Amino acid sequence: MKPKALGTNGENNSMENGYTTIVGMEIHVELATNAKMFCSCKNDPFGAQKPNIYTCPVCLGMPGALPVPNKKAIEWTVKLGLALGCEIQPYSQFDRKHYFYPDLAKGYQISQYDLPFCRNGKVTTPFGDVGITRVHLEEDTGKLQHATVDGEKVTLVDFNRCGVPLVEIVTEPDIRSGEHAKIFLKKLHQIIRYLGISTADMEKGSMRLEPNISVRKSSDKVLPSYKVEVKNINSFNFVKKAIDFETTRQIGLLEKGEIPKQETRGYVEATSSTISQRSKEEAADYRYFPDPDIPPIRLTTKQIEEIASTIPELPDTKKERFIKEYGLSEQAALAVCEEKTLGDYFESCVSLSQADAKNEFSPTAIAKKIINRPGEITEESPQELIEQMKKNQLEKIIDPTLIQESVIKTLSLQEKAVNDYKNGKTSVLMFLVGMVKRELQGKGDATVIEEELRKRLG
Repeated sequence: MKPKALGTNGENNSMENGYTTIVGMEIHVELATNAKMFCSCKNDPFGAQKPNIYTCPVCLGMPGALPVPNKKAIEWTVKLGLALGCEIQPYSQFDRKHYFYPDLAKGYQISQYDLPFCRNGKVTTPFGDVGITRVHLEEDTGKLQHATVDGEKVTLVDFNRCGVPLVEIVTEPDIRSGEHAKIFLKKLHQIIRYLGISTADMEKGSMRLEPNISVRKSSDKVLPSYKVEVKNINSFNFVKKAIDFETTRQIGLLEKGEIPKQETRGYVEATSSTISQRSKEEAADYRYFPDPDIPPIRLTTKQIEEIASTIPELPDTKKERFIKEYGLSEQAALAVCEEKTLGDYFESCVSLSQADAKNEFSPTAIAKKIINRPGEITEESPQELIEQMKKNQLEKIIDPTLIQESVIKTLSLQEKAVNDYKNGKTSVLMFLVGMVKRELQGKGDATVIEEELRKRLG
């Protein structure tokens, strides 16, 4: 999609009806550490064979149980913050966020409020930069399961997920459309995967997306007095559709002189719409205060530098290097940089090819082979892929006399196709190329065959 014209603050100048959409995102990402956030229970809620098998007094909130922060989870949160260009806070703390819900055993969630690990980053998109307000660390909740037991409808709680380390990324209200949100989220997802800190699998719920949406007159320069949060969306496309729906709904209310209610809504996939769930809480409703069981966290400059040294080459940098170093087109570079493993695979193939001067393939040819190969490319080793390319190249090398003979024979057998071509139906040329290839048992270069056919057809 071609980006639309943007205003001075990344706003979409073409917003219909004279309104501008204002969106900020909250993104929750489960970290793939071995243990949970504040205890030694296994962090594998999706692989658990039974409910409540990865639990202990700490994650179940038993009286007297003391939480101990997961060092790896803290390092990975800082790593993500650095990758997003954030300022890392040398002093931070964990807080208690109070609310009562069945999947929260303690009656509060250990989170961060005024002293998060990371502040003030950004992600660059074609629609403009999206500011990162904060990146903070907390614990995930349990999971409710609605079931029928002995003929009675009940709600069960599985605490295998309770206490899993959860990073929350909060953006500035810089997003101006559903498409803008989608592009930003895809880029953030890619960075998280490159860092290797989470699978970010949205189908399973290890990455959950929550847009906060409001609308204002395009002539206004202040933020609206309300915002509507759409909870727990698991698809980039659904986020786009939710924002598009809310924009239309809220404009309709404003046109009638009504201010949309500040509330939490849910996304309905079947109708691409949202429905009201509850009024939206404010920070004061959660009664935050510092967790007395967890001392403040102090990070030294040396510790931050050590974490920074573990950050791999990130997607944008890798893409630009592939264009400059290997001569790839932007489209090809984007494709092979989509996943870190794919980019590494491409470079391994190029290195193997360059080591064999007699059979060297261009990086562009290798990228094309990788991009067009069906299935998972990494099922085949780089060595196997290069060998296959060599084999394909050898199969294309064939005596020109054989090609000429096969072309003559094919044209004599395909009289209708020849007449169609001479009557202006040039699309049959590819059919004739296929017939010649069949005659040659799959061998021969299609370009050479096509040239010979054109010459014979006149």
